[in-house]
Amino acid sequence: MRNNLSRTKKFIYSTVTTAMYQLALFLAGFITPKVMLTYYSSEINGLVSSITQFITYFNLVEAGLSGAAIYALYKPLADNDYREISAVVVAAKNFYIKSGMIFLVLVTVLAIGYPFIVSTSSLSFVEISLLVFVLGFSSALEFFTLAKYRALLSADQKTYIISMASIVQVVLNTLIIYVLAKFNVQIVVLRAVALLSVVARTLILMIYVRVKYSEIDYSVPPKKNALNKRWDAMYMQVLGAIHTGAPVVILTCVVRDLLLVSVFSIYNMIITGLHGIMSIFSSGLSSSFGDVIVRKQYGILQKTYQQFELAYLSFMTVIYSVSMVMIMPFITIYTDGITDTNYYMPMVGVLIVLNAFFYNLKSPQSMLLIAAGLYKESKVQTTIQGLIMVVFGIVFAYLWGIEGILIASILSNLYRDIDLLFFIPKNVTRLPVRNTLKRWLSMLICFIIICAGASAFEIKVDNYIQWAVVSCIVAIWAFLVVLINAVCFDREMLFGLIKRIKGVLSSGAKN
Repeated sequence: MRNNLSRTKKFIYSTVTTAMYQLALFLAGFITPKVMLTYYSSEINGLVSSITQFITYFNLVEAGLSGAAIYALYKPLADNDYREISAVVVAAKNFYIKSGMIFLVLVTVLAIGYPFIVSTSSLSFVEISLLVFVLGFSSALEFFTLAKYRALLSADQKTYIISMASIVQVVLNTLIIYVLAKFNVQIVVLRAVALLSVVARTLILMIYVRVKYSEIDYSVPPKKNALNKRWDAMYMQVLGAIHTGAPVVILTCVVRDLLLVSVFSIYNMIITGLHGIMSIFSSGLSSSFGDVIVRKQYGILQKTYQQFELAYLSFMTVIYSVSMVMIMPFITIYTDGITDTNYYMPMVGVLIVLNAFFYNLKSPQSMLLIAAGLYKESKVQTTIQGLIMVVFGIVFAYLWGIEGILIASILSNLYRDIDLLFFIPKNVTRLPVRNTLKRWLSMLICFIIICAGASAFEIKVDNYIQWAVVSCIVAIWAFLVVLINAVCFDREMLFGLIKRIKGVLSSGAKN
């Protein structure tokens, strides 16, 4: 029987477990590339990063399916209608199996063709092909077993279950890679053994869903029309993936330099970790806001969204201003002793942080777009964003390399920021545009003040402990600037947010 937890309790569970998962992911994200660089080479690290990005694109054969299934499950879950829930889950299962077959075909084609794209002396033709198969297997496993359960748990605001299972996977995967690398195990064998972590996560979620959702009848006829938003969601997800994955693909296929792929992957590793930290505050909220929208509780939507927007943008400004100041000292320490290519590229550091700032600026609006299922209504804008990234990315890559690709990404994110600034108030929240615009401008000013103030001092660190201490000092400075800004210019939302946080903490303590 499904637990009838309140939205507040589910938010507490999701936030805590997501924070734990992102911490594990954050640490693993730094350990694994360092292992690759130390025990293998920058070329192997670039090769793995490149193959992983292509496989990420192949995952798009199920694009939109998860979002459509989650959206279709909101109402039957709210009504506790298990026959309807069963019909949607069965429909999703059938689609995932078909998508999985297509995915396997694409991985096979990549395994045959990829060795002709890249040039490396580290691995043979056959070894590169086998590496493609191994890296693609984990995604294939999700298609045939896990995906339908993930959609159900997400729609039911139980992302905390997914997070706990994912923590097991991340820890196990990192341990396997670290230990086997110490023994100089061949890279293909190492990655094959690491697949055990994916199997562990899959088994945990399968058992949980079978026990906790025993009312689901997998023999009912599938309700295919319940997923009618799938193709619109797919279109948006495909273009989103093109946007985020374009740098690696352009560097692989256009620039054709695995060393530059490795350089980009190290900088992007930091940004990915920071994105994970930011997701702590939004993971699970899409389903919560979706529930509010389905129930047409617009007063609650407006009040809660504005408080969330203030909290998210404030935290984002602290995170990325500290990153702007501290990214190059970290790169220096992290790549110390790696001599097969140059990783110290300050302009890449500046641009990749700016790109992350403008990417996250629109995250609250993007979350509401998904919660409201407005995929079709935003197809044109998403297309334009993707075109800006691809066209300018290719042209600028020839002119300025990695820096040019990041400039193209910044331009595409700025376009999407401006678009959603007007789209969400008109179609979802019915709030004045000036509310969000004022917060954006104030956060941008805070970002500049924080970076300028911190940069006035010469930062010299020789190890991770010194780096952490200085980062904490800069973070305190950043927090004070953002807090003063909120007190002066957004006091009503700040006090409302503090009151809500106290309520959430009080509820969490009681439970």
